[in-house]
Amino acid sequence: MPMPLPLAAAGGVPDYLSATAAVVLAAAVVGYLSARVRVLPIVGFLLAGVVIGPSQLGLVPTGEAVDAAAEFGVILLLFTIGIEFSLERLARVWRWIVLGGGTQVLLATAAGVGVVAMIGGDWRAGLFTGFLVALSSTAIVLKLLADTGRTGTTRGRLALSTLIFQDLAVVAMVLVVPLLGADASGGAGSLLRALAVAIGVIGLVLVVARRVMPPVLERVAALCSPEVFLLAVIAICFGTAYLTALAGVSVSLGAFLAGLVVSESRHSTHAFAEVLPLQIIFSAVFFVSVGMLLDVGFLLRNLPLVLGAAVGVLVIKTLTTTAALLPLRVGWRDALAAGLLLGQVGEFSFVLLTVGEGVGLSPLGRGEEGSQVFVATTVLLMVATPALAALGERMLPERGPRGDARSSPGGAAADGAATPGAAERSDHVVLLGWGPDSVELARDLRARGTEVVMTTLNPGGAGDAEALGVPVVRGDAMRAHVLQEASVEAARLVVVAEDDHEKAAQVASVARRLTTAPIVVRAHGGPDLKTLAEAGVDHVVDPEAVGRQRLHRTVLDRIGVPQVVRPGPGAGPDQGSWADTTRLVDYRWPADSGCPHGPSSRPVLPRSEGCVECQRGGHGWVHLRICLECGHVGCCDSSPGRHARAHHHETGHPLLTSAEPGDEWGYCFLDGTTVSRPERRPGG
Repeated sequence: MPMPLPLAAAGGVPDYLSATAAVVLAAAVVGYLSARVRVLPIVGFLLAGVVIGPSQLGLVPTGEAVDAAAEFGVILLLFTIGIEFSLERLARVWRWIVLGGGTQVLLATAAGVGVVAMIGGDWRAGLFTGFLVALSSTAIVLKLLADTGRTGTTRGRLALSTLIFQDLAVVAMVLVVPLLGADASGGAGSLLRALAVAIGVIGLVLVVARRVMPPVLERVAALCSPEVFLLAVIAICFGTAYLTALAGVSVSLGAFLAGLVVSESRHSTHAFAEVLPLQIIFSAVFFVSVGMLLDVGFLLRNLPLVLGAAVGVLVIKTLTTTAALLPLRVGWRDALAAGLLLGQVGEFSFVLLTVGEGVGLSPLGRGEEGSQVFVATTVLLMVATPALAALGERMLPERGPRGDARSSPGGAAADGAATPGAAERSDHVVLLGWGPDSVELARDLRARGTEVVMTTLNPGGAGDAEALGVPVVRGDAMRAHVLQEASVEAARLVVVAEDDHEKAAQVASVARRLTTAPIVVRAHGGPDLKTLAEAGVDHVVDPEAVGRQRLHRTVLDRIGVPQVVRPGPGAGPDQGSWADTTRLVDYRWPADSGCPHGPSSRPVLPRSEGCVECQRGGHGWVHLRICLECGHVGCCDSSPGRHARAHHHETGHPLLTSAEPGDEWGYCFLDGTTVSRPERRPGG
């Protein structure tokens, strides 16, 4: 008997689908609007949650499906953070992390305890409140730094180092909070046992990260199957989270440790790029769910209280962060600017809030009212973060060039400079795809002093390239993050070496969105030039066509026939026009030209380097013209043969363009219309 489907056969909408559709639709619409008005999308997601939440429009009356998706978002967010950190990166910036971040967390926590004690609360509620306030939003701050190009500045690196310690501190906080509840038993002994279990789990995971996981991922990556690789990475993420949960440790810790496991593999960039789209989706749901927690009615009824709490948290966070960073000798300007940047409460505070509420704790020890004040304060500060960061930049401009080590005296910059983005590549060639052609090209370019970076999914190919000293980014070139790791935005040239011309077009399309550098595609089997042109490709090399040209040249050479005839009388050895047979010519005829034959123009490759008819007759030419319908190369009307016009009479193809360097015009034989500058595709 067949299993019944979980969805109704006709009529009726599953409860979870209504909530999920509302959340995802709201996130998509708000994300679009945020991009249009240049507002950080995370802020938009928070506001979307406020609007559709149960306390406002009530589009999502039940939160079970949303809560589950939000938990996935937290797991994937911590997983990707673990991948980005890596053990090596943690070791490089340990001084800023431990001294700056550690002091900030201690000071902010102590301030929270002191405030609660002043209003008559007990130390457990004070410690819980201090934990909540001590954390800042990793997602918002890192996104803001990346969007404004300030990740590599001194204050950006200070914020990053502090966030690293905060995210690591979440692990200990999640262990401690349950022991603060009224029903907790065992006291210090339970805490020590919990910490011992956590240390044991962390030690086991580190052993697996170093010894077991790299060869496992090597085997999976050797299949060159993005689907299998993605499933394997997700299995590592959720499998580790599940095992840590069985050991009594939080799934958040498990997800972060899973990221560290993957970060030790050579395929960490590949893994990050595959997981990132999922992380973006679920993280968007998470921030929408955070916004849904806000009760606007409560906010309006208690506006002075909420605003006072927001100002108080901002002051505490800014002062404690500044005080923690000043001993690093980075200067008061950068320390204070970093304090403003970290002045909000973080997304992981909601994870702690859920854990604390489960054992009877509440912010400020004020029960439901304290939770509502905390939620409202957090949402307001998250929304205000971009403005606070901009305020810090205007009031406290960084002295010297951005990221200049002079703004971090006393050697502190040496630690911070090790963070990613401090020394990106530039003016290099990016090879997207592995193969004998790519390897030989990389060898030749390096021999000529040109820096090369290769991306590939193939572990064997990556090993061959690295044996030549070529830096390799392991991952799918259709993922923007992989291309960014290869610094494609700063490249002087991008080469797409894919055997399948459809995939080559897809890769080129992603690359074109990130760079204005020329893109060269090697594509087999009569590539679709229209698709490649729309993808932003500048040059196309078809090995079969190149082989035919080489055969032609070799035969002519062996029988003593000159291969090339220089242009007409008076042309010097370096003069005359020549057509680049790899240049993708894509002139889109303007609709307002008055010429009805514009649709005849299509992307073409010049069929030859010169006028073949002139070469056959032993004649030269003055200028060359390219047919915009078939790519025929013929000589101009000033040349003796006038073969471009002859080609028109023979085929009826009406449109041509000049092959002369610097010429930007087209001509229609049928109408006698000259277009001064036909429209060109972006980057073409």
